[in-house]
Amino acid sequence: MAVGIIKNLVVGKGDLNPGPSHATCPRPFVPYQRPFTPSSPSKAYPGSRCGSRTPASGTAPEVTSQTLFLLEAGLSRGRGHWEAETAAGMAAAAQLCLLVLLLLGPGVWGQTEPPGDSLREELVITPLPSGDVAATFQFRTRWDSELQREEGTDHSFLRYAVLPREVVCTENLTPWKKLLPCSSKAGLSVLLKADRLFHTSYHSQAVHIRPVCRDARCVSISWELRQTLSVVFDAFVTGQGKQDWSLFRMFSRTLTEPCPLALESRVYVDVTNYSQDNETLEVYPPPLTTYQDVVLGTRKTYAVYDLLDTAVINNSRSLNLQLKWKRPPGSEAPPTPFLYTQRYVSGYGLHNGELSTLLYNTHPYRAFPVLLLDTVPWYLRLYVHTLTITSKGKENKPSYIHYQPAQDRMQPHLLEMLIQLPASSVTKVSIQFERALLKWTEYTPDPNHGFYVSPSVLSALVPSEVAARPVDWEESPLFNTLFPVSDSSSYFVRLYTEPLLVNLPTPDFSMPYNVICLTCTVVAVCYGSFYNLLTRTFQIEEPSKGGLARRLANLIRRARGVPPL
Repeated sequence: MAVGIIKNLVVGKGDLNPGPSHATCPRPFVPYQRPFTPSSPSKAYPGSRCGSRTPASGTAPEVTSQTLFLLEAGLSRGRGHWEAETAAGMAAAAQLCLLVLLLLGPGVWGQTEPPGDSLREELVITPLPSGDVAATFQFRTRWDSELQREEGTDHSFLRYAVLPREVVCTENLTPWKKLLPCSSKAGLSVLLKADRLFHTSYHSQAVHIRPVCRDARCVSISWELRQTLSVVFDAFVTGQGKQDWSLFRMFSRTLTEPCPLALESRVYVDVTNYSQDNETLEVYPPPLTTYQDVVLGTRKTYAVYDLLDTAVINNSRSLNLQLKWKRPPGSEAPPTPFLYTQRYVSGYGLHNGELSTLLYNTHPYRAFPVLLLDTVPWYLRLYVHTLTITSKGKENKPSYIHYQPAQDRMQPHLLEMLIQLPASSVTKVSIQFERALLKWTEYTPDPNHGFYVSPSVLSALVPSEVAARPVDWEESPLFNTLFPVSDSSSYFVRLYTEPLLVNLPTPDFSMPYNVICLTCTVVAVCYGSFYNLLTRTFQIEEPSKGGLARRLANLIRRARGVPPL
């Protein structure tokens, strides 16, 4: 449903009153920028909350007759457990996260031109030392449009919403696939089989739409719709204990042909630590070409299979990539990323508690700042004076902090901080809270299960081990934009912590049942007896003495020793 809302906002407009702003700027935003490149802090978009035209309280200007237009929107959802400290390279996603950037002003978006569609699709397969395998799909669709903007369009409003938990359903994939030009009929999308994708230890899917400039003045733009799907196949659950993988084993399907509308359709296999010479991992069929680039600060090598190349598809018109381990994997430990995080709740009882977030910087000599964004439900009343940040046993004062208190049953707490992480350190951010007592109608059907707290969002420019070259976003693979490079020495990463499960003071919901049963029993016994006595009529009947036949029968019965009638 949310995907449909985003699609409708793109092609139309609506008169909306933005009201109070319940979100902050995770990073300064420059409209119509290069794909996923973090902008400079000095180039904050005028009118944003990080700029100078919006009040510091976070309340948007009063709007009565203006129009809000969609500038950028993103929706992501995830399920499962992914340990960032043991393996990296996946696109992180919250349970259900919606990010919308709206533009205020009298300008108008032009009509779209469907014939201008273009599609790029790719699949990245990464064998893991544990024997598992990770797969990431990316689809990028662009269509041309004309932009007409008038003076006065200088305000933007960022809306951020998150749902801590969502029930997984195979129908979550159906509207996502319908946004693809070829749906699931051809190309890489034929591998999107719901029962295989959701039967994994981790999966996340996202959709992101934004305008991209076609000229220097941004008069002509193209709308870009990017869809990402990441899964991790477990060797013991999905692979049935076998660590040899293939497309058919992972997706129960093979590749037969590229999408006719695709300008590029490729499959990449990460063979950085494996080659045909070291007798570790064998990739079949052998790749025709390879690609090298700096991803996540390290140099990686990929085997490339271009579906548009007729030599890739064999005589049976089917491509079934196979990954065979020549020796059992797991002998070497996976590399630890420079940045990862953990979150937990501590305390005892159902009155007070503490939220703690651990930020790990494993770089041996580089310190770098991170932006921590946390939204806490209103029924956890935060004590802001208990906020403590410690690194290496010393207090770490944040460079920037913004706190917006919650309003009961209206909006959650919002806490945003810019923290400097020292090299080779663990930074702990903790804050105490008090649990609120809800109304009995506000509890879920399973209140003893607990209430979920949305994950924290961590954004940072992480130092790179290898100097990265300038990236041409149009010519480079799509997976380069998952972790965009700010300069040659750092790359941008956004991480999500795990959602928390917090127990609240819960009344005894069995008591109403006991009261109802006792009341019904008392009413049935007492009221029924009184009603029976008040409405029943009593009559006295004289017993009949009987006739001659009865007397004769009694005489005979007495003679025989039988009781009389």
